[in-house]
Amino acid sequence: MTEGLKPNASEIQFLELAYGCFYDLFEEVMDDTFWAKDAWHRYSKIHQGFSIYAELLNYEPIKWVIECLKTARPPMESEIGSEVFKFVRNVIIHFPYFNSWDDIWVSKEIINWNKEGLSADRFFEKYQGKEPVRYRFWEPKAKRMTYLSINFPGQYNEENRIYLKDMISEKEGVKFCFILMKQILASQVE
Repeated sequence: MTEGLKPNASEIQFLELAYGCFYDLFEEVMDDTFWAKDAWHRYSKIHQGFSIYAELLNYEPIKWVIECLKTARPPMESEIGSEVFKFVRNVIIHFPYFNSWDDIWVSKEIINWNKEGLSADRFFEKYQGKEPVRYRFWEPKAKRMTYLSINFPGQYNEENRIYLKDMISEKEGVKFCFILMKQILASQVE
């Protein structure tokens, strides 16, 4: 009779591990002392956070939340919360030879080195030339409002290097990403 109920036993085990680790990373990333640490340490933690979130996006009820965001939240929030974050995770995972956020770059040639039309290629084809998306968020511990933009490349081709730092700034951008990821994940917490 419990078949089909969410979450099932294996999902509960996965969710407990993933949420626990993500929430620990969230607390670390939101603390100002995190940003004084060396670039490799920050990159490793950011990498881990995006990886965990991308795995959690496979949980069906979170997919429902992303769909709901398309009509219930400001424009582009569902796309940022799913497509942009998956893109960042894919670049970090599939191009693991960078040592810091500011070093990460891709081009159409690099993205398609093995096969054209995969997720990062589709992402750039869809979003190249789009207007930046501007956000702001309140940081309660620091008692400040932080402003940022998520920028899309003007051109996506073999010649242009697209730096991740130019799309999403490390400090403000990553904080925003973690806040939005946490809000989406919190939809499943009792």
